[in-house]
Amino acid sequence: MLNNHSCYSLKYGMVNPEELVQWGMNAGYERIALTDINNTSGVLNFVRYSKENDRIPVVGVDFRNGISGCYVVLAKNNDGFLEINRFLSKYTHEETPFPGKAPKFENCLVFYPWGKEPESLESHEFIGVAVHQLNRFRMNKSRNSDKYVALPSMTFRSKRDFNTHRLLRAIDQNVLLSRLAPEDQSREDALFLLRANLLDSYEEFGDLVLRSEELLKQCSIEFEFAPQATSQNLAFYGDSRENDLKLVRSLCEEGLKHRYDINTQEIQQRIDKEIKVIDEKNYITYFLIAWDIISYAKSKGYYYVGRGSGANSLVAYLLGITDVDPLELDLYFERFINLYRQNPPDFDIDFSWRDRDDVMQYMFDRFENTALICTYNTFQYKATIRELGKVFGLPKTDIDVLSGDKNGLRKNDPIQELVLKYSGLIAGLPSHLSVHAGGMIISEKPINYFTSTFLTSKGYKTTQFSMIEAEDVGLYKFDILSQRGLGKIRDTLDIIAYNQPACPPHDIHDVRRFIVDDKINRLLREAKAIGCFYVESPGMRMLMIKLRTNTYLELVAASSIIRPGVASSGMMREYILRHRNPERIKEAHPVLLDIMPDTYGVMVYQEDVIKVANQFGGLDLAESDVLRRGMSGKFRSRDEFLLVRTKFFENSRQRGHSEKDIQEIWRQIESFAGYAFSKGHSASYAVESYQCLYLKAYYPLEYMVATINNFGGFYRTEVYVLEAKKLGAAVEAPCINHSNAETIIQGTSIYLGFQHIVGIELKHLRGLVQERNSGGEFIGFNDLLQRIALPLEQLLLLIRVGALRSFGIPKKELMWNAHLNFQKVLVKSATQPQLFLQERREFVFPELKETDFEEAFEHMELLEFPLCNPFDILEEKPSDHVLARNLMDHVNREIVTYGYLITVKRIVSAKNQIVHFGTLFDIEGEQLDTVQFQDIALRYPFRGKGVYAIYGKVSEEFGHVTIEVRKIEKIPYRKDVRYTD
Repeated sequence: MLNNHSCYSLKYGMVNPEELVQWGMNAGYERIALTDINNTSGVLNFVRYSKENDRIPVVGVDFRNGISGCYVVLAKNNDGFLEINRFLSKYTHEETPFPGKAPKFENCLVFYPWGKEPESLESHEFIGVAVHQLNRFRMNKSRNSDKYVALPSMTFRSKRDFNTHRLLRAIDQNVLLSRLAPEDQSREDALFLLRANLLDSYEEFGDLVLRSEELLKQCSIEFEFAPQATSQNLAFYGDSRENDLKLVRSLCEEGLKHRYDINTQEIQQRIDKEIKVIDEKNYITYFLIAWDIISYAKSKGYYYVGRGSGANSLVAYLLGITDVDPLELDLYFERFINLYRQNPPDFDIDFSWRDRDDVMQYMFDRFENTALICTYNTFQYKATIRELGKVFGLPKTDIDVLSGDKNGLRKNDPIQELVLKYSGLIAGLPSHLSVHAGGMIISEKPINYFTSTFLTSKGYKTTQFSMIEAEDVGLYKFDILSQRGLGKIRDTLDIIAYNQPACPPHDIHDVRRFIVDDKINRLLREAKAIGCFYVESPGMRMLMIKLRTNTYLELVAASSIIRPGVASSGMMREYILRHRNPERIKEAHPVLLDIMPDTYGVMVYQEDVIKVANQFGGLDLAESDVLRRGMSGKFRSRDEFLLVRTKFFENSRQRGHSEKDIQEIWRQIESFAGYAFSKGHSASYAVESYQCLYLKAYYPLEYMVATINNFGGFYRTEVYVLEAKKLGAAVEAPCINHSNAETIIQGTSIYLGFQHIVGIELKHLRGLVQERNSGGEFIGFNDLLQRIALPLEQLLLLIRVGALRSFGIPKKELMWNAHLNFQKVLVKSATQPQLFLQERREFVFPELKETDFEEAFEHMELLEFPLCNPFDILEEKPSDHVLARNLMDHVNREIVTYGYLITVKRIVSAKNQIVHFGTLFDIEGEQLDTVQFQDIALRYPFRGKGVYAIYGKVSEEFGHVTIEVRKIEKIPYRKDVRYTD
């Protein structure tokens, strides 16, 4: 009927749009309307499911202020849906209540609840009577008016749905279920009624139902969906398709001059082939918009990386969208775009976390119909248990048991049973709308033609549908992502400019030069890549040693091999074996080896799934791509994926493959495809890694400063400080005469930034830096106090961390002076006052010395790490032990060593066993890798930062050494001298 709610009436409804369509068919209705409360998220799926079932979809919105209904508006056509979306978006953006009277829609029908109608109605406006109002309606003298229609609100299938609804409302209102007010929930009789039952409910007013059905016949809406959907993106970048095509060709010619020394026939044929397909698929504008975005970034000096399967395109390489040469890597364009592939292209462009917002704002300013894409945050089972536990008023201890150890449940506890029962029903329902990590669409039509929008905290318009619905309807997204790794590269270039202006770096985008540089490759094969993007992680460090990674192509493969799918399928180990021992390659399945000779018959990339599905399973390219996409989980339940899966098995049997081979190859596909990278994506990651490795190889200290200022990467800041010291830097605590908010370098001296001091407020330090830059260095304590207004507690932090050490006065004397020269005053404004007196008394202090190691403990408290070697502050120096560099001499032997804990990774193995992988630094700063299996991990867990004695057996695999831990002991530091007598 006119007013039906799906689960996209958030924290209100339970039925998904597909179920609603099916219910309408079974309930005997010719047409039904989807009218979610202040939301259009379910519309596109509702329309798609309706068309698939030969139903005419009707859509609209149930406009409400809170739970109180204002009016239901139905779109007569697509223009009406545009009107609804504009109206809903306006009030959603402004966060203001909807007016009591609807605007004068041109292409909509409006239904006011009886009792809330305005004094006069427009021709398209009606009064809706609910079932529970019929007794009073009999007394209505104007009941025979043709303005009255049946308007039952339909939300629940059963009593259980109503109970679930009440729990959702209690969660939304953050109240106990017993305190949920009637006005904050629906009536219990808002049931989905069969048409026959609805007619019975309206009894002598059946004409109201018939009138509603007649009005529904005036409404329909049309959208095309994949695979028939045409592009809804911006039609032309310029003024015509022809001129856009000319511009792409011109840009390719210009790009050739920068990317290649000569234009070969192979290159030209590839360009012509790609442009022909891009044009036939109507993606020329998509490429030009991406080029426009990166052109803007270049004009602003922003560093970026284009990654994803777009790296398979030579045109993208020539336009500067990516830095991956697809010819060098033999990347086939068809993985990105082909005439058979239905899903659209997808450029992922990463920017520094500092630059991304400006790039996004540029896109909103440059292109009229731009929006971010939303995601649906759904209720998760364990989190829902906690929410319902609170709703039912359970104590926290009971909630902890319910959401954790099920063995602790009390038997026959009805409340706990209800919590678990309804958590299962609520889990998976959409909870609220969030924002996609970077997905943006640029439409030819107004965004509101497709959806209503809401605003992010930064004021960006965001759709009420996700990337899946966007793609279904022909809106192809751009992923504009942020990455701290790119901030490191950009900042390093800036730091080199001021610290080594006479030694400017090579063009950072000329990766061809880097990949043949042995100084850079040595960092890879020796796993000395701390700070260098993802290759710094312990897992990649281990893999690079095992693979003896020494080339760009080997790193490209390693980027995908490390992914969970390859590892869980057992093929990562097999790849390593075949890489190190060519004889083992002969054991590969001959069909797979023929398909993937470069990877020794092992599926490593997403493209390999397509190849195997096509050449082993007999699927065409379009079907193979459906299979690959389905493995990601987003489309696994769709009928087209299930059909293709069946066809893979049938074709493989018809081709004579054994059932054993078919099952094994399917196992490999299934276990890894959803996690694998495309080869172009892996290559993009490898390019960024080489750029980082180049900077670390030739400008190691500048690179580590940039890493520290971007708050590291895989590890905490301390690790990068230790690495900088290992590379020859003198790392200094923050200093008022040298430091800025961020860390800086002067020659080989690194001064940590004020931002690393725990408790510091940078707003106070900015004035200090400005005064120092304009008035010169601070020459003494009184000079500092005369020139800078600092709150007492901030000044004390600077004294304690050693930032005033250039004055040559002991810290304790400085702290006494600070207290004696300051007084508190009443504050009437919101700004921080000056808390010190202008006239200062001079005091004579006894000799106040700082004891040994006192500074180390101050640094541990205020910087969260010591600047000395952590081993120097142990209560007892480690006795004889094996150093990391000597572990290979002790393989298969029991040893003891000492390590400063860096990180621990906890995993659950395939056998459901807990395993801890630890990374530590030995006394020389070299890395130790440990593994603790379940019994040891539970008996001897790592207990936070510190130095540990490690007892265990040294094992070695493919050149990588690990200590299998038998026992660990945390070694105590010296007593904190600041708090001892």
